[in-house]
Parts: sequence; C-alpha cells; structure tokens
Amino acid sequence: MDAEEFRRRGKEMVDYVADYLENIEERPVYPDVEPGYLRQLIPTEAPEEPESYEDLMRDVERVIMPGVTHWHSPNFFAYFPTATSYPSMLADMLCGAIGCIGFSWAASPACTELETVMMDWLGKMLKLPDCFLAGTEGHGGGVIQSTASEATLVALLAARCKAVKRVQSINPELSESEIFSKLVAYTSEQAHSSVERAGLIGGVMMKKVPTDYNYSLRGTLLQKMIEEDKAAGLVPFFLCATLGTTSCCSFDNLQELGPICNEQNMWMHVDAAYAGSSFICPEFRPLLNGVELADSFNFNPHKWLLINFDCSAMWVKKRTDIIGAFKLEPFYLKHDNQESGLVTDYRHWQIPLGRRFRSLKLWFVIRTYGIKQMRDLIRKHVALAKEFESLVRADKRFEICAEVVLGLVCFRIKGSNELNQTLLKRITKSREIHLVPCQLSGRFVLRFCICARGTESHHVQKAWQHITQLTFELLQEHIN
Repeated sequence: MDAEEFRRRGKEMVDYVADYLENIEERPVYPDVEPGYLRQLIPTEAPEEPESYEDLMRDVERVIMPGVTHWHSPNFFAYFPTATSYPSMLADMLCGAIGCIGFSWAASPACTELETVMMDWLGKMLKLPDCFLAGTEGHGGGVIQSTASEATLVALLAARCKAVKRVQSINPELSESEIFSKLVAYTSEQAHSSVERAGLIGGVMMKKVPTDYNYSLRGTLLQKMIEEDKAAGLVPFFLCATLGTTSCCSFDNLQELGPICNEQNMWMHVDAAYAGSSFICPEFRPLLNGVELADSFNFNPHKWLLINFDCSAMWVKKRTDIIGAFKLEPFYLKHDNQESGLVTDYRHWQIPLGRRFRSLKLWFVIRTYGIKQMRDLIRKHVALAKEFESLVRADKRFEICAEVVLGLVCFRIKGSNELNQTLLKRITKSREIHLVPCQLSGRFVLRFCICARGTESHHVQKAWQHITQLTFELLQEHIN
C-alpha cells in the first residue's frame, strides 16, 4: 500500500468507523456465536500472495463483526465503560504514524515531556495534592500505564523493594528470600482480582480484609489484622485500597486507612480505576478525600474520560521510590541529558521497556472537549443510573443491593440466587441488552452500569421494560 492508496483507504476507514458508531444500536449488543466459530470462517494458513483490500473489508463484516460484543452500544450495560471519542481515535492514528518507542527522553523528547505535562494537567483536574505532581521541582509525578492492573503491580513491586531495604537496614543478616517469606500485603475482600494477582506475581502473601455493611474497608479490622500478623513475625508492607469497587462501586475509607499505613511504614496504593474520572466533578471530589495519605494513586481515563484504551493514569508521591525498584542503565540506553533534573526516562516507571505515545490522546481529548464537557458526560451517566434505580425501587418484585453513588446499579429479583441466575441467562440469550453479575453477601446480583457515550433515557427505559417482561415470564413459569 503506497501513500496514495493509504490516503484513499484511510478516508474509507474513517467513514466505516463513523458509520459503525452511528448505527451501532442496530447491531445485537451480544454476539450469537459458539466457541471456535471464527476458525471455520478463515483459511488454516496465511496467504502466499497479496489479497485485495476490498476482500479484507468484506471479511470484517463476515468474520469479525458477528463475534464482536459491542461495548459502545447504548444497550451495553455490563462491566464498566470503555471510553471512546473521535479526537482520541485521531490521536491514536497520529501515535501509530509517529511510531516512536518512548522508553527514554532521548528516544523521543516530545513523547516524554507531553506525558509529564498531561499527567500534571490531569492531576490538577482531580485536585490531587501538589505532592503528586511533577511540575518543575516536585518530587512526585505521573505516568501512563496500560491498565490499573499494571499500576497495582508496579506499586506493589516498588513497595516490596522499599520494604526489603528497610528490613535489611535493621536486620542485615536476612536475605531477600527470607524477607519475602515474611512480607504481607492487604486489600479489601471486594477488591479487583488483579490485586490478588499482583501478590502472586510479586511473590508475596496477600490477605483480604472483610468489609462493613456498605462493602467498605475500614481501619479497625485492618489494624487488628496487622497487629496479629506482626505478632506472628510477619512484615506488613502494602495496602491496596479501592475507590469504586468492581462489584458494587463501594469506597474504602482512606481517612481511616491512611494513618494506619503511615504509622506502620506501609505503602498505601489507591485504585480508583472506574470512579476516578468522576473526581473531576466538584460534587464527587470528596470521595477522594484521604488520598494525601497515599503513596500512589491510579485511575483509568480510558474508562470514563473519552480516552480510548489504553490509558491508565498513575501518580506517585516520591518518584524515587518507584524508580529505585526498576532502574537499570544498560550502555545502549544511556543519553547525554539523562542526569538533567528536567528529564524523565519512563522505562524506570513501568514493567515493559517500550511504550506508545499515549499522552497524545489526553492532549487531543482534553483540548477538544474541555473539562466542562467531560464533567457533563459523567453527570449525565450518573443521572441515568439514578433513573434506573428509581425504576427498580418502584417495582416491589426487585431490590437494590448496594448504594448507588455513580453510574452502577446493583439489583436483583427478591428471591433465590437460582431465580436471578435464570433471569440473567435469559437477558443474555435475548441479545437485546448486556449485563453481568456480581456476588454480594452471598447473593447473586445483577449489575446495570451506564457505559456507552450514546446512552440516553429512552435506552434505560427500554432496558427496564425488557428486564421486567422477562421477569414476568419467569415468575409466571414458577407459579405454574
């Protein structure tokens, strides 16, 4: 494909993408395929000779689209949002064209410096404490990771490194492996599975702390577990607190947890993957109170801030803590300016060496929409969730299972887990809307999350009508 054909095909692709998103509601939100469907539709070996672009695009509709779950459909109410916007797509296109691998300042100065500035922009939008911002003289700073899972792992590994050095300074006779066997990390029983997975990868014990009736992690139980573990000869070193849990969007109490972590020399990481975007709205910013007590903080602009995946924003209070855990300086990566106080080499802040020019997406989207329009989207989604909550509460067959704070509503039929499981299976089979479940206090619960940028009130009303119709049919069967 030469430049002339690229211009033509590129314009065609823009039209295809725009048509797809404008007409996405016409497609079934959930695919009607069985495992292994795709292998039967394409050859078993790669073509020896070039094939036409027209054939390729025909196969997008024949092979790919039948197996796509359409996350941006206004009938998609599962998981959490995955953001998209045209400015973000254009920025990704430019990122692909520039094609730099921004592991160091020298590898592409603009890639590094724009990220540093954009993370400060974003931090100020959230009103993060100044200690998390890089500025020109700060000790903290932000980095774009690929996912919140990766940010949690990076924080845990940095905390582990810091803890090992601290213990060895007191007990120099202990080896790293001996210290590893004593390290213990904590998180809420409601925390995302990626937190437990970070413990597995990091080779440390991860303990889950029970939550209160609001599914919030509180200080009293954490303190009790820490004291018991210290008495048993263990070394508490890390806590991952969650703001906006995946199951029900509950919020751990940072103002209780933070002082405990600080007193115990424990690293507190705050995972706000979904909820973090809402903190740009003044009315939701109090949910972040206590972050000043944390060592690191993370949320995903690619969930709710119009930024396409992947773009996970992570800040640390002391960047030397994270750099100290990952810094290696092979000769082939050294450059003349690396000792400058104004230079950041982001390879020291992450697991992989290479990285994409992801800050372009932040720059394009924030400048195109402005903070006001980004706030408007979040407020609209929260209002739609409240509308759905009111519909559920008005129907005595159903119950709300957790406080509705942002865009997620957890609800169920008043009845057995089996009844609710059957309802969800019928919802999925209908392919009219898409939901996923969670488990709260041993109960099978349905999650209804406002996800798509194009979701409106009539979509919420239609979804509720569909749910109630399936519920009526299900309950009639049980009566008969």
